[in-house]
Amino acid sequence: MAFEDLPAFPEFIDLDYFGEAVEFLKKQKQVKSTAIGVLGLSKGADLAISLATFWPGIRAAVSISGSGLNTFTPLRVKGLTIPAHPYDVTKVKIIGDSEIVDFSEFMADTSDPATWPCRIPAERSASKFLFLSGQDDRNWPSERFCQEAVQRLRESGRHVEFYSYPGAGHLLEPPYLPLCQASIHRAFNIIVVWGGEWKEHARAQEDAWQRILAFFRQHLSNPDVKSHL
Repeated sequence: MAFEDLPAFPEFIDLDYFGEAVEFLKKQKQVKSTAIGVLGLSKGADLAISLATFWPGIRAAVSISGSGLNTFTPLRVKGLTIPAHPYDVTKVKIIGDSEIVDFSEFMADTSDPATWPCRIPAERSASKFLFLSGQDDRNWPSERFCQEAVQRLRESGRHVEFYSYPGAGHLLEPPYLPLCQASIHRAFNIIVVWGGEWKEHARAQEDAWQRILAFFRQHLSNPDVKSHL
């Protein structure tokens, strides 16, 4: 979405677009084709979960500030179309006298049965899952979204880990990158608040990064490899 020549708001997203990248990666001689992992942030996170659910050979998936829902745009996969999770634009807020937009309340309640067709059926997948979220996420309620997906996975006996960080915002990035509390949203071309407190967000990024590395090593690496450079 809004990447290079791609439209910001396509009619639908075809998962095959990302699946082709997975197949390309599998063909590289440096890659163990049976040990592919995916990671995504925000909308990219629900695409990562979708890949792990529907695409063969994905052994581990990391969702950062994401959800177990298909958001914003219908997702087409293997003859199935998962509708976009509903939202209410009347709940979009402008912060004070600024032009900064707060989207934190505009997504529909995930407990409403009307939203259930938008769920990504990750519980059908044999992949391993790691969910990470910040409790000061001002873009959307990623903690609540993650809890909904984690509950479904645990009820189905799937391997899932979940960590939620107090004071952390939406953009959980690699450690030592500065906190970005607000920026221009490329697709909407408006200034969006992401949330996060300086110290808490920095600590969360350090911890989350180590958990991501450990998760991928556990589920993708050769157990005989001793070096973890």
